[in-house]
Amino acid sequence: MEVHSQVQVLGIDAGGTMTDTFFVRADGRFVVGKAQSNPGDESLAILESSKDALAHWERDVDEVYPELVTCVYSGTAMLNRVVQRKGLDVGLLVNRGFEQVHSMGRAIQSYLGYALEDRIHLNTHRYDEPLVPLSRTRGVTERTDVQGQIVIPLREDEVRQATRQLVDAGSKAIVICLLQSHKNERNELRARDICRQELKALGVDIPVFASVDYYPSRKESHRMNTTVLEAYAAEPSRQTLKKVSDRFKKHGARFDLRVMATHGGTISWKAKELARTIVSGPIGGVIGSKLLGEKLGYENIACSDIGGTSFDMALITKGNFAIASDPDMARLVLSLPLVAMDSVGAGAGSFVRLDPYSGSIKLGPDSAGYRVGTCWEKSGLDTVSVSDCHVILGYLNPNNFLGGAIKLNVERARQHIKAQIADPLHLSVEDAAAGVIELLDLNLREYLRANISAKGYNPTDFVCFSYGGAGPVHTYGYTEGLGFKDVVVPAWAAGFSAFGCACADFEYRYDKSVDIALPQLASDAERVQACEVIQAAWGELANKVVEEFVINGFKPEDVILRPGYRMQYMGQLNDLEVNSPVSGAATAADWDSIVNAFETTYGRVYSNSARSPELGFSVTGAIMRGLVVTQKPVLPEDPDGGEAPPPEARVGTRPFYRHKKWIEATIWRMESLKPGNRIVGPAIIESDATTFVVPDGFESRLDKHRLFHLKEIL
Repeated sequence: MEVHSQVQVLGIDAGGTMTDTFFVRADGRFVVGKAQSNPGDESLAILESSKDALAHWERDVDEVYPELVTCVYSGTAMLNRVVQRKGLDVGLLVNRGFEQVHSMGRAIQSYLGYALEDRIHLNTHRYDEPLVPLSRTRGVTERTDVQGQIVIPLREDEVRQATRQLVDAGSKAIVICLLQSHKNERNELRARDICRQELKALGVDIPVFASVDYYPSRKESHRMNTTVLEAYAAEPSRQTLKKVSDRFKKHGARFDLRVMATHGGTISWKAKELARTIVSGPIGGVIGSKLLGEKLGYENIACSDIGGTSFDMALITKGNFAIASDPDMARLVLSLPLVAMDSVGAGAGSFVRLDPYSGSIKLGPDSAGYRVGTCWEKSGLDTVSVSDCHVILGYLNPNNFLGGAIKLNVERARQHIKAQIADPLHLSVEDAAAGVIELLDLNLREYLRANISAKGYNPTDFVCFSYGGAGPVHTYGYTEGLGFKDVVVPAWAAGFSAFGCACADFEYRYDKSVDIALPQLASDAERVQACEVIQAAWGELANKVVEEFVINGFKPEDVILRPGYRMQYMGQLNDLEVNSPVSGAATAADWDSIVNAFETTYGRVYSNSARSPELGFSVTGAIMRGLVVTQKPVLPEDPDGGEAPPPEARVGTRPFYRHKKWIEATIWRMESLKPGNRIVGPAIIESDATTFVVPDGFESRLDKHRLFHLKEIL
């Protein structure tokens, strides 16, 4: 095999429905594989997806895995573990009198995920079962005030007694989270050391997690939840990742498996802060969109990802995506830097039901997942899904789902739709199925429009990227009439999140809360003192970042450090994340640079007229990123093939139902189309991994990067 054809990069997106793999060669060529997810053993699904991808190159995993330089994993296993409450039995050590903090979750956890009409009715609120029950929660006497002063010393005997009680209660890990420890870590670290000593004396080998070692940030509920996640879900998930890593090594792989993290970089599966990989798949799509935007010159991008279970969207403005510092996930408030995204539980596998009271159609939020729908006889399902409607209407080829690996039974889907949806609504099967699709498209279109306008933007300022296994099926429906500058569908849309993972930097990130407040006209001495505080935090975080890379076999000099901070105008509620314009802070001029960078960011996110320097400036957090250079995908550049598609790309025709009538849609083989080809609807462009629908009134053009551009024909 020639050197230029060596396969170097593998991106993995192990979703709830499908497991996607994305292989990249040294010459930039790539291929996408797809297989049904396997919740019981993700490593097997990844292996099957790899075989599916490499078959296009007529190669096998045993010869390709040893060639790989980089492999990045993203998945939902950890999130599912939390949602299903299948984590470790964790013990929790807190301040005496604050044993209920974890259960209360600032009260906001009782209505996270609720629609507005439900939020205003208190009787509908519910508290989920806490990750740590009160029976495994113990309080110890200690108090550190908000300035970091110790006003009540730690009662060390109480820590020893609590440790013994938590072990007796069956704890398999112990988490320690004390008030204000982010301001003064002394008591929490002492409690950690005593706890470990006591466990050693008892002859018990279980891990101890002190919140200040992981997430030294304000807001006890957030910090406590996130540290509990490290023990409850991250440690068991580490075993899942080890299983995946071992499977690779069994087939000759020599790389160190990396995982997509919430902040948009990748970290090793051996990393200390593994909880920040709780959600990773959708983030890969945002990273991939950012890379594509940079290559194509798009500054403003609306990212939209439709899979089997959800619709995820994010905005890239002026080439940057936002980072949320206090997100919620699985109805838990957390202290994690998370790429700002909005999600709704509606996808191609969403169940379709009639509301028993109003008779209206309701979509999701639960999904058929990897079982597709009633159209797959082996699914064991008897509830209609959106995919059943796709099959009925001619969107999908029932003989080519996953390249023919799964055969779909159209008649079975018809029977279920007739009984559950069509007959109760006195509609034909086709009209009922079409109504479901139109409702889904309308919901997604309004959701997309609302999220863009709520941030003060207009869709006409954005290019929309549509991807995910079900993205190309619905692209025309949820973008119609919004007026985007362009609508882009990558030919590898089904594996786009995996592609994004392969684009991500090998990057560790640590955050720490700080409190700096200076007026606009602060003296030089005050500005220098502020620099000293933020520089001390940067130095502390840099040591942690470098330590993580050393664990992965890198030298400290290999690490590129990039400091950042969170800042706001004094008195305002929301801060912004800013990349530092200076590598170190020491002088009054450095402080001025830090302020100017914040004001530039504020003007970009809001507007220049909204800037309010007269309020003064407050730094709320210090950030340190560290990265090492890795191999990344190169976009293909194929020669122009002219406007007319080659005859061999035409597969035939298939009846397609839309607007209450059947029409013949031309079927095209996606891989056979050439750059420059123009496809006019009604048409369906098929590949083994996804289906791109171009209905009447639309046309699409394929460019040299194998990106489809969809537009309405006026």
